[in-house]
Amino acid sequence: MTTPPAEAPPSPPPHETILSRGYLKLLLLSVVVGVVIAFASFCLVSLQHELQHQVWEDLPEAVGYDQPPWWWPLPALLLAGLLAMPIITRLPGTGGHVPAHGLGGPMLGPKDLSGVVLAAVATLPLGVVLGPEAPLMALGSGLALLALSRSRRTAEPKTALILGTAGSTAAISTILGGPVVAAVLVLEAAGMGGAQLFVLLLPCLVASGAGALVFTGFGQWTGLSIGALSLPEVPPDVTPDAADFLWGVPLAVLIAVVVSMMHRLGPLTEAWTKRNTAVRTVLCAVAVGVCISAYALTTGRSPAEAALSGQATLAVVAGQPHSFSVAALILLILFKGLAWGISLGSLRGGPIFPAVLLGSAAGIAASGLPGLGTTAGLALGVATATAVVTRLPVTSSVLGVLLLGRDAHNQMPLIVICAVVGFITAEFIERSTKRGS
Repeated sequence: MTTPPAEAPPSPPPHETILSRGYLKLLLLSVVVGVVIAFASFCLVSLQHELQHQVWEDLPEAVGYDQPPWWWPLPALLLAGLLAMPIITRLPGTGGHVPAHGLGGPMLGPKDLSGVVLAAVATLPLGVVLGPEAPLMALGSGLALLALSRSRRTAEPKTALILGTAGSTAAISTILGGPVVAAVLVLEAAGMGGAQLFVLLLPCLVASGAGALVFTGFGQWTGLSIGALSLPEVPPDVTPDAADFLWGVPLAVLIAVVVSMMHRLGPLTEAWTKRNTAVRTVLCAVAVGVCISAYALTTGRSPAEAALSGQATLAVVAGQPHSFSVAALILLILFKGLAWGISLGSLRGGPIFPAVLLGSAAGIAASGLPGLGTTAGLALGVATATAVVTRLPVTSSVLGVLLLGRDAHNQMPLIVICAVVGFITAEFIERSTKRGS
């Protein structure tokens, strides 16, 4: 006769945990961590943005070009691949998570910081079609865990998890419109329910809130630009009508299919680069450069529009939608989407920013349909593409609302519906792909 296993002791009520002395110390530590991480994040993204400006604006002008010539991405991305190769193959943490896996994965610790920072600074400014959000989250968790000794991280894994998550939240809040959307992202991604959620959420809120204050202050004080995801100008506000929803839902499905197909290149590229990683990483970077150059050759426009994370081009697409022809927007989706898909599986960075641009470009390209309009097209494109790549429909809705600013009130129903449609479509495609493989 076997002895039944002893039952685990019940967890204390959440309010007792939140009001305990140890937890209040953790909240105070989260504030301090948020300030430190915000300063480090500001330095990282400011340096990255300044290098990007030098590569894609100052250097072409210095050699006599008004804008980068069509061939400019080829040597730039070759250099990016050569720099990424030793980081991915030799440094701890391989320069960060493979972006094809999204923002998830094991939390990166202090020992991985050097590779993450080097990969972000050395490769993203050269035109890699990825965003800064994943490196920032890794930087945040790594710095946050430095606040705990190695023995304490081992002895108190729950404390380490909460503090590391708070650090990631503080870092990403600096470029996603503030602490609210970052906290919602953590809440939704954690998949936690009930009152215990607040045990994780409160440190994330106070860390990102304190960090956002420092980040904003340094931006005003130094005058440096960080290239955060924002729309300085948006199309005129309009009230949505039946036509917006009649076009919006099928367009959301179409955008979800296109973004999912591009995203599917990521796992394929990752599988291909697992063998002969060094050489194939460089080849993938060159392929990204070819895609960007092809966009410039076929449109006669600057290759910088298809390179990089896309927030600068997003601001132009949203603020001056008629400066792009429909053909140029379609070619932007095609070539930037291919470059993004290749980058997802072979290089290092975040997957969200380029996806937002792809969705926005698709929505604006379709805005000439009878009864749709640019405002509705932009709203549905942002929400759908973000939901596809993050699989977080609530976070996608909040981000869409923040980006649209004063236009968000009227567009909120369309944003929410398209985020859900994009999420369901992406889930259906993924399930179908797994069944077929």
